[in-house]
Amino acid sequence: MDIEPTEITDVLLLKPKIFQDARGFFYESYNQKTFMKETGITAQFVQDNHSCSKYNILRGLHYQIQQPQGKLVRAVVGSILDVAVDLRRNSPSFGQSVKQVLSAENQLQLWIPPGFAHGFLVLSETAEVLYKATDYYAPQHERCILWNDADLAIDWGFSEAPILSAKDQAGQAFKAADCFLD
Repeated sequence: MDIEPTEITDVLLLKPKIFQDARGFFYESYNQKTFMKETGITAQFVQDNHSCSKYNILRGLHYQIQQPQGKLVRAVVGSILDVAVDLRRNSPSFGQSVKQVLSAENQLQLWIPPGFAHGFLVLSETAEVLYKATDYYAPQHERCILWNDADLAIDWGFSEAPILSAKDQAGQAFKAADCFLD
């Protein structure tokens, strides 16, 4: 596995070793021993999630104030612009974001540690996104930051307004967000 740091050192871009021939391809999408040895991350994953979304759907920016989730994200169909925002108040990258195109074609994965808000925009006709989480979904602790918050100034790169759920439309401003102290 190739590991590349991003603009925020705790967020990592992972490229698995792919074995490809005329029949197609094979790769190990996750191996706990390899993941821990090569990344140094000792996170234990407890939940796998799979979402399917249509073009121009924007999901996020979601996080949990208790039971914060680290996520290992990949797109297995289509492509997305994946975004992580650092909500750790004591971090030198507090309030900064990382964005990366993840697609079935590039087979990249993004490691987003606990303490980050996460969201993505679907760039293809449809996209299926798989992610492993380090803690269980806890709806009572879930929060959402507005995708277009002026203080975050995330360039999502679209030419038309995204399609949002009611929950995402009602997201709060970054300055009002419950952030983490670690």
